[in-house]
Amino acid sequence: MRPFDLDLLHSFAVAMEAGSLSDAAPKLFRSQSALSEQLRKLEAFTGVTLLERGKKGVRPTPAGERLLVHAREMLAFSDRALEDVRGVTFAGELRLAITDYFLPSSIADLLKKLRTRYPRLRLHVSVRKSMQIESGADADEFDIGLSMRILDGRSLPEGIPVRREALHWVSVAGFEPEREENTPLPLLVLPQGCSLQRLARETLEQHDVAYVVAHSASGVAGLQSALVAGLGVACLNASAVPPGAEVCRSAPNLPLLPEVEFSLLPPRPGESELVSAVREMLASQFS
Repeated sequence: MRPFDLDLLHSFAVAMEAGSLSDAAPKLFRSQSALSEQLRKLEAFTGVTLLERGKKGVRPTPAGERLLVHAREMLAFSDRALEDVRGVTFAGELRLAITDYFLPSSIADLLKKLRTRYPRLRLHVSVRKSMQIESGADADEFDIGLSMRILDGRSLPEGIPVRREALHWVSVAGFEPEREENTPLPLLVLPQGCSLQRLARETLEQHDVAYVVAHSASGVAGLQSALVAGLGVACLNASAVPPGAEVCRSAPNLPLLPEVEFSLLPPRPGESELVSAVREMLASQFS
C-alpha cells in the first residue's frame, strides 16, 4: 500500500482550515488551480470524496473530517521527527499574551494545535488588554504578544500583521432602543483603558450621538453577556460578536467605524529558537 503524500495532506489541511481555496492558495504559495489539482489527486489516491464545494467555500465531507484528524497528526509527527534528527528539541516554557478581542471562540483550538505541534512545550497564556501588551513588550512579561490596533489613520507601532476585521455597532437580535427624541443610546463599555471603548465614545461624541453608559463590564466575556441580555449596544470586532447578537440595524444613524488589525509584536533581540518557531507558526495559523 502506497503511503500518503505529506505535501497533499498539508494542502488539504490548510484548505479546510481556511474554508476556501482562494484564501488557502496564497498561504501555500500556489495558484488556486494548482491547489485544486492537488486536492483532486488526494481524492483520487483515497478513492473517496473529501470535500464539498459550494458558494460559501469548501468544507470536509465525513470522510474528509476523519482524514483531517489524521493529516494534522501526521504533519505534526513529521515536523517533530525532523526536529529530532536535526537535534532541535523545542522544549521549555513559553509565555503568550493575547488580546481579549482576538477570535474568542478559537483560542482553545489554537492551544490544542500548539500542544500537538510542540508536545514538550509548557505554555502560559494570559489574556490582556492590547494597551497592556504593547506597553509590556520590553518588560519581559511575555515571549510573544498579539495585540489589536485600530486602523484610524494614525501611525502604528512595528508589528507583524496577521488579520484585519471590521468593527460594528452590535446589539442582541431584535433589540429596539427607545425612539423618543433625545433619548440617549444605551452603550455597553469596558473600562476606560480599553482603546476600542475609547474609540466608541469618541466617535459617538464627534457625531453628536447622545449616549449613556448602561453597563460597564470588566472584560470582553462580560460585555458579550450584557449584549445577549439585551442591555444595550456595544462596539465589537466581527469575530467577537457572540451568538444571539448581530450588527445593530435598529439605529441606522450610528456613525461608521474603522477596521482593526491584529498584530504579533516583533521579535526581540536574542530570543530563543523556540520562541521564533512558535511565532512563525502563529503567523501562518492566523493569516
